[in-house]
Order: sequence, then C-alpha cells, then structure tokens
Amino acid sequence: MKISTKGRYGLTIMIELGKQYGEGPVPLRKIAAENELSEAYLEQLVGPLRNSGLVKSVRGAYGGYMLTRHPKEISAGDVIRVLEGPIQPVEGIEDEKQPQRELWVRIRDAVKNVLDTTTIEDLAKANNGETESYMYYI
Repeated sequence: MKISTKGRYGLTIMIELGKQYGEGPVPLRKIAAENELSEAYLEQLVGPLRNSGLVKSVRGAYGGYMLTRHPKEISAGDVIRVLEGPIQPVEGIEDEKQPQRELWVRIRDAVKNVLDTTTIEDLAKANNGETESYMYYI
C-alpha cells in the first residue's frame, strides 16, 4: 500500500488543525506556509475532508478550518480512507489463491489497525515533541 501526497498532506492539515483545536479556525495559508506546501493543493484536499464531516469551514477575515470533533476522536484511518479510498495492499484479494490471500489479509488488517488506533491527537502531540515517537511493527 502506498500513501500518495493526498493522504500525506491531508494528514498534515488534520495534524495542524489538531494542534490548534479549541483555538478557533486556522487559515490554510498558515498551514501551507508553516509546512512549505502549496496552498492551492491544500484547498483541493480540504474539500473531501469537509464533505466527509471531519472539518468545517468558517468564513470571514478570521476564518479558516477547524476539526468537527476532538482530535482524539478522529483516527489517521478516517483521513486516509477519505482521501485515498479503501485500505488494501493489493486489488482483487478475493481472486488470489489461499496462501497469498491470507498474507494480503493479514497485511491489510495490520495496516488498518495502526491507522485506526492512531488518532490525530497522538500525531499532533508527537509532532510537538510531547510524547515519544511511535514504533509500529507490522
């Protein structure tokens, strides 16, 4: 499974919003500048995040984006599924022979477990140096 820039930059947006949770809306231009990313590209990514109900927009001079729920209630898997689609290491698992199918299912389940048990809050804290970095064994 390969996570594209959509997923990586989408997680960046969510982590930055998680760091600022409860402090009001955050403009995308601020996120883009602090992470040296294209604001235009982040604009494209925030649409699906808003449509899925993970973020909401606030208009006006002090507008921007905010998380719709507490960062501990949003998993990395929620974000990746919105931007990348279903989590699966290979397509057509059901067409594989039993030994390969079993391997692909185990890999898929391990990746899902990591993504679904890692919250935006975990990532925001790790990014701030508040917790030790995570080591995952798959």
